[in-house]
Amino acid sequence: RCLLKMVKENIVVPEEILRFCCNDLQGSTSPPRAREPGEWDEMLETMASPSPARNPTEVQMSQLVLPCHTNHRGELSTGQLLKWIDTAACLSAERHAGCPCVTASMDDIYFEHTISVGQVVNIKAKVNRAFNSSMEVGIQVSYEDLCSGKHWSICKAYATFVAQGPLGMKVKLKPLVPQTEEEKTEHSIAAERRRMRLVHKDTLKNLLTGSPHETELETRDGSAAVPAEKTRVESVELVLPPHANHQGNTFGGQIMAWMENVATIAASRLCHAHPTLRAIEMFHFRGPSQVGDRLVLKAIVNNAFKNSMEVGVCAEAYGQEMSISCRHINSAFMTFVVLDQEGQPRTLPMVAPEPGEGERRYREASARKKIRLDRKYVVSCKQTEVPLSVPWDQSNKVYLSYNNVSALKTLVAKANWTLAREKEKVQMYTLEEDKFLSFRIEILVHIAADRAFSLLSDLRRRHEWDRHYASAELVQQVDDDDMIYHVVSQTLSCDNKPQDFVILASRRKPCSKGDPYVVAFRSVTLPTHPASTNFSRGETVCSGFCIWPESEEMSKVAYYNQATPGYLNYVTTNVAGLSSNLCATFEACEKFLLKNNEALIVRL
Repeated sequence: RCLLKMVKENIVVPEEILRFCCNDLQGSTSPPRAREPGEWDEMLETMASPSPARNPTEVQMSQLVLPCHTNHRGELSTGQLLKWIDTAACLSAERHAGCPCVTASMDDIYFEHTISVGQVVNIKAKVNRAFNSSMEVGIQVSYEDLCSGKHWSICKAYATFVAQGPLGMKVKLKPLVPQTEEEKTEHSIAAERRRMRLVHKDTLKNLLTGSPHETELETRDGSAAVPAEKTRVESVELVLPPHANHQGNTFGGQIMAWMENVATIAASRLCHAHPTLRAIEMFHFRGPSQVGDRLVLKAIVNNAFKNSMEVGVCAEAYGQEMSISCRHINSAFMTFVVLDQEGQPRTLPMVAPEPGEGERRYREASARKKIRLDRKYVVSCKQTEVPLSVPWDQSNKVYLSYNNVSALKTLVAKANWTLAREKEKVQMYTLEEDKFLSFRIEILVHIAADRAFSLLSDLRRRHEWDRHYASAELVQQVDDDDMIYHVVSQTLSCDNKPQDFVILASRRKPCSKGDPYVVAFRSVTLPTHPASTNFSRGETVCSGFCIWPESEEMSKVAYYNQATPGYLNYVTTNVAGLSSNLCATFEACEKFLLKNNEALIVRL
């Protein structure tokens, strides 16, 4: 019975279970022992249960670093690493798409370590989410020392690939179903990263619009400015079959490797030393190149800061007749440093840009440095490393909005929620972690999800159902999906003052079927609303609503909160059953939704 059940369920029968069923007759003359029914069931449960399925899109690559892969210092060339990253990511994308895929873009990459000859690079790539014809692939890169057995992280990257059918036509992708907690988190946040990529150019444009057009050159003691023209590099590469994929298009990783090569030469001409690549800015491939193309690569140092420099590099493709107009393939911006013997960044010479285009590149490099710092500070770091209140301004609004929504989606995707209380229709769950106690309250409400979303995303109406809110003033309408409110609470702090908050509210409609409506809250600081002596300034690190449609007129409404120290006592009192304020507040929320839903139906 046990064997038949395993065969019917397509479970591979392990050798141990076969020997168990046969009573290990080999070498034994004793007859098979009769098994109790419970013994067979226990054996089937413990031995025949299939292990968790591996993500079918996951690709693992391990490469031993040989001398041919390294630079003059015996360290792995970053260009070679980029080729390996692109190859692994492409294979993962094609596993999901079932057809050829091309690299469309790559997010920021920060390189944490260099890798030496004899060490092993381990790359793991898997598709995080599939959209219409594009998909996001997450790549984790680490290396190991074979002698010591130690492992180190090198970088984490996100690449976007587009599936292509015959004649280069785009292919509609099947949806990806995440399985593990990590996959569900990445799947949920991928939509927010996609949103951030789409507005990347506008972020730079808006920052430059608000900055002075005159170029102010930095003064640095003890060094003369180097004309930027002295760092200019131009090189040509002929695309041969080994440089192309199975479609005849040049590997995106190969183009990135060639671009890294000329960028390194340009950086060396400024510092007269061997630079180290630290970061690559988010970039997009504008079009493909094929075998037989001539790729002209151009690089120049755009700006040199105190300890780092930005090199701009572009790739243009020509056919056999190079007099014919070129095709712009890609542009990228790479950040280099020069390390001293202790591994610390050296002070770099200044750059004197040429008038006109050079000054434009100089200003844009400064703007990109600010954007990189914003992204690395707000987006790239771990959620627990982000301060409660981050200064808000026009230049970092995209990244704060991203962090706001992704923090809530990460909290929602966690697996170890425990039911703590149940009061009539309201259920309260808790999640205990090292640094945080989070809670979730949920209820089924007879209202369409989009209506609940509209009502709950407007903080100006929250006082109608939440007795903790005295008022909420809309102080800035950032865009259609992001608003900043000044909230005054009824709750008194320990110094007997009412609390106030400056809160960024970010709302998102579902990206695809199965996604919830999201309203995320986090604290920010605004120069127009500094802390006042009349209030005790409070902060929230992560809270908000998720609304799932159960049917056309029924929704599951859930509120999440990662409790800050000032809020912790109130939460634990409710979780322990010593108070029912949270449940009562959520019951009032349900009445608010039902009342306004009925009013809307009457008007319609």
